Amino acid sequence: MNNEHSIFTVGHSTHMLEQFIDLLQKHAVTAVADVRSVPYSRWQPQFNQSPLKQGLVPHRISYVFLGEELGARSNDTSCYVDGRVQYRRLAETATFRSGIERLRLGSKRERIAVVCAEAEPIECHRMVLVARELEAIGIRVMHILPTGELESHPDAQRRLMQTLKVPERDMFRSPEELIDLAYAKQEARIAFVDQKLMTDRSGAAR
Repeated sequence: MNNEHSIFTVGHSTHMLEQFIDLLQKHAVTAVADVRSVPYSRWQPQFNQSPLKQGLVPHRISYVFLGEELGARSNDTSCYVDGRVQYRRLAETATFRSGIERLRLGSKRERIAVVCAEAEPIECHRMVLVARELEAIGIRVMHILPTGELESHPDAQRRLMQTLKVPERDMFRSPEELIDLAYAKQEARIAFVDQKLMTDRSGAAR
């Protein structure tokens, strides 16, 4: 695991912009990678793309939008089954892999925080999809919690399993299979559903 080039994740949640910046500064973050498919918030307008980007400037924190590459709402219809995005398919697309590579290369120069909306990492694709893929290529991921505390990705993974009541050991399944099961269960809960791509029971598009 590459400890030298760690990447953080954080959710803007309902923080005031100043509080959010404090979270970033606490962990010496120098660049933000916004992985929201739609970089706007109806209820928290301080985190719309423009005010967020401008608010980071005085603190010398760079901003880059990676929602097209790493967002949860893919424009690739091959990534959907019955209207629901499939994270494994999405993770294999050239566009997504390009986004992961940009993070990997960027982490050599900057302390990057992957930003999405959800306060809780296990409820967000930044953990269930993006961080999982970063860890798979050897990049250490740390999740910044709303309190400012850090949670390692393996610890978040264990907490996900506990939350979903997936055992860490089982007579008939390997630890890796159990982890995959936890991710699949959470994906079924949180993955984006495009109503326009949903099908009826006969398989015809609605």
